[in-house]
Amino acid sequence: MPKLKTHSASKKRFSFTKSGNVKYFHSGKSHLLTKKSKRRKRHLRQVAYASTANERALKALMPYA
Repeated sequence: MPKLKTHSASKKRFSFTKSGNVKYFHSGKSHLLTKKSKRRKRHLRQVAYASTANERALKALMPYA
């Protein structure tokens, strides 16, 4: 069977934890930060985890991760 290609955009945005959860960083933290509150920017810094509904699709995009 041929090798599967990894989705390039996904490998840049998502990573897997040891337990198999999908980890990503929040968007909206790169520009136009003056209008955003301190609390909002602080929360955007935190790591987020993909929902279980989307995990299967993300694992299909990155078969070797």
